[in-house]
Amino acid sequence: MKLHSVRTHKSADNLPRAAQLAWKIAEVAADPVPVSPAVIEMIGNRLIDNAAVAAASLSRRPVASARAQANAHPFKPGATVFGLSQHRRLSPEWAAWANGVAVRELDFHDTYLAADYSHPGDNIPPVLAVAQHCGLDGAALLRGLATGYEIQVDLVTGICLHEHKIDHIAHLGPSAAAGIGTLLNLPTETIYQAVQQALHVTTTTRQSRKGQISSWKAYAPAFAGKMAIEAVDRVMRGEGAPSPAWEGEDGFIAYLLGGPKVEYQVPLPEKGEPKRAILDTYTKEHSAEYQSQALIDLARRMGPKVGDLSRVKSIVIHTSHHTHYVIGTGANDPQKMDPKASRETLDHSIMYIFAVALEDGGWHHERSYASERAQRPGTVALWHKVSTVEDPEWTRRYHSHDPKEKAFGGKVVVTLNDGSVITDEIAVADAHPLGARPFGREQYIAKFRTLAEGIVTPHEQDRFLGLIERLPKLKADDLAGLTFTVEPSLLGSTKATGIFDWRDEHGGATRGLSVVGE
Repeated sequence: MKLHSVRTHKSADNLPRAAQLAWKIAEVAADPVPVSPAVIEMIGNRLIDNAAVAAASLSRRPVASARAQANAHPFKPGATVFGLSQHRRLSPEWAAWANGVAVRELDFHDTYLAADYSHPGDNIPPVLAVAQHCGLDGAALLRGLATGYEIQVDLVTGICLHEHKIDHIAHLGPSAAAGIGTLLNLPTETIYQAVQQALHVTTTTRQSRKGQISSWKAYAPAFAGKMAIEAVDRVMRGEGAPSPAWEGEDGFIAYLLGGPKVEYQVPLPEKGEPKRAILDTYTKEHSAEYQSQALIDLARRMGPKVGDLSRVKSIVIHTSHHTHYVIGTGANDPQKMDPKASRETLDHSIMYIFAVALEDGGWHHERSYASERAQRPGTVALWHKVSTVEDPEWTRRYHSHDPKEKAFGGKVVVTLNDGSVITDEIAVADAHPLGARPFGREQYIAKFRTLAEGIVTPHEQDRFLGLIERLPKLKADDLAGLTFTVEPSLLGSTKATGIFDWRDEHGGATRGLSVVGE
């Protein structure tokens, strides 16, 4: 890996393309390096992981709404959508949109945390949709996904967005565009322009994960994937992008990040170096914000030690800056303590999560967020006794580049009414590669089977998993099978209608003035 210095340049500097981050990303994407067996194995794991969480979220309203929007855009050859028949093919950007929402809705798939944070599995829906639509094979899909993960991880490693209140999908748009560029074997010039366009149209604020968090939390990464597909399409037709996107005098760094005086260091593979960044990422055992994964495991370990929870006077979680200020009391979000808060908000409240995990001895992707669960008087009382504080040592470990030292957990101090104290700590989640029970293919399959039970038939589960085992050898026609079909009654529905189904709901009539040429 080589570190690249990235900073603002005045327009008069006429920064050469070869010195621009977007060009360097494009060169990595265009470099035809082989995909290693370990990376192939992990890409298969993450395809299984995405399908698992999509199955569990199919009937939820945001997913049904996104699928209804996509379903209004049939297209041939097109791409598939989770839950629908393989023969129902939709325009690829809309298929990526629907699948992206299904994958992200439960906040239950893979993660990478460094200078910023991300869910790199969000690259899969747009890259897979384009692969299906364009008739590409399993080997091409693997190359595209290896690039998407690589660029996502490298940007997250080098550039912090959240300290400037920019949402992390600003790293996803460029990585998905780069992955699609690799998939389609596009020239460096085309990928360069597409990466910049994707950055330009997917930069949004962190309000989507602040205060009263809405369904947009799941929609945001799907939006980035959809925009990436459209950006690549435009550039393939000869259109360009604002350049240099990161380094420009009025660009991303100058006005949205650290400003003209700040310099970022972004690692990227050198020419001929394999793209292995996916191996630095990790998935979730529990459906909650990643910083809560280890603390859920710690809560179920501490529960028997604490015993009668009515004896608890206070619980203080000593943790990293990120955990304290994003999902802890340092966020200063009263919604994080509100029993009537949305699921999306509770997912970002470590106070709520730790209290429920302590009471239940574990976590469930649906029951733990149920409104009656959140409003249980005993839970509310315990929840409001939990607070967080930043511990500089946990912050240092969070940002450590040493994988053996890097940590996403904390120390918990439980003080009882009689003054006695119970303390325990955990560095990484049990499912983490360095945790007590690391996830491998067996665990990914178990997660899929569990979340798909009662939704995807066993035969359909077996068919999907069989394709994953043959991923590098899949032919173009096989890629349509990297989805699953369920009974229509299990898809959920939304009674609301929008622009795309307006004519269907109004008898084909149009309203207002006629348009010339109609």
